[in-house]
Amino acid sequence: MPLNAIINRYLLREMIPPFFINLGFFMFVFLMSQILDVMNLMVNYNAGLLTVLFMIVYHVPYFLIFIIPLSAMISVLLTFLRMSGDNEIVALKSSGVSIYRLIQPVFLFCFAAALLTGIMTIYGLPWGKKSFNNMLADVAASSIDIGLKERTFNDDFDNVMLYVNRIDVKTKTLIDVFIEDQRNEDMLSTVVAPRGKIFSDPEKKIFQLRLFDGVINQVSIKNRVANTLSFDTYDINLDMQQRISGFTTRSTDEKTMWLHELRDFIKSSPENSDYYYQGLLELHRKFSMPVACLVLGFLAFPLGLQSKSAKQSMGLGLGLLLFLVFYLLFSAGKVYGETGTVPPWLGMWAPNAFMGVLAGYLLVRAGREKPFRFTFIPRAIRRFFVHQ
Repeated sequence: MPLNAIINRYLLREMIPPFFINLGFFMFVFLMSQILDVMNLMVNYNAGLLTVLFMIVYHVPYFLIFIIPLSAMISVLLTFLRMSGDNEIVALKSSGVSIYRLIQPVFLFCFAAALLTGIMTIYGLPWGKKSFNNMLADVAASSIDIGLKERTFNDDFDNVMLYVNRIDVKTKTLIDVFIEDQRNEDMLSTVVAPRGKIFSDPEKKIFQLRLFDGVINQVSIKNRVANTLSFDTYDINLDMQQRISGFTTRSTDEKTMWLHELRDFIKSSPENSDYYYQGLLELHRKFSMPVACLVLGFLAFPLGLQSKSAKQSMGLGLGLLLFLVFYLLFSAGKVYGETGTVPPWLGMWAPNAFMGVLAGYLLVRAGREKPFRFTFIPRAIRRFFVHQ
């Protein structure tokens, strides 16, 4: 077997196990950050264990968009730090193998990670968001008897006060209902009905409360006019976004759109509007995050070509630090891109460009036998605090 093929297979075998270990570890860390919201669903909304597990699964694609590039970067870094510490890099160089020759398996590994990230951004994220929102609506509808308390003024709905004297849990029927509706600034409405039923709309994520044989009292604050209306049936929509908050990160509707829907949304949005910028940001993010796997992997490669005195724990810390820098640049690009301060494409691609230039610079230094020294970072930090 040719030497090049042996080296490629060896490096790939070395990088794959750390990748899955890092993937599992960071996934656990991200999911633990949601534990309080999971407990909220189980305790306050009577969500079953299977429902909670499905909701966690629907959240996984969002986490993987960031975890896969991070895991790929750390895996490449730890692999070459270990090889440098065991003098395997020195042995390869003495055999006439250039460090540039080692880029090929790194590229193949990072390209596979980029493909997986692309699947998550283009297909996984919309699927997860849509499925999560639908299940969240089902949980809300099925637990209405828990969310609404008898003989209690419920103000969880935006500008709507709801009072129910009794709730029939089996039929989801509300007995003796009083509603104060302040959603219209010019009109204060109170609704009284002896009976009501709850319906849910998963697509719009609202409760529809249907009241029977009641009375509506309306007072016009502007015109100082009052009137009373009787009705046989009266439907009122109650927004449940405010009622059921937590567990999911706040997100725009663009994250639930498939790629073709997102493109149509951008075309139909007025230019220079908030929706236009948000749509462009999401479109560019779907492709910039997969490319980040390649950029961060190439950045980790020269950093791993260190002397045998470099510890893997230090390499892990450095990798996390550089990813933090990348994430901060990414977040800044998102914030400025949403307001139109910078073009959305620049906000999403600038972190990749910065890290790519840094990776090229470090790779050239490594090729000239001038590797980056870890000791530079603590010295710079100490120098910074001394001058403060």
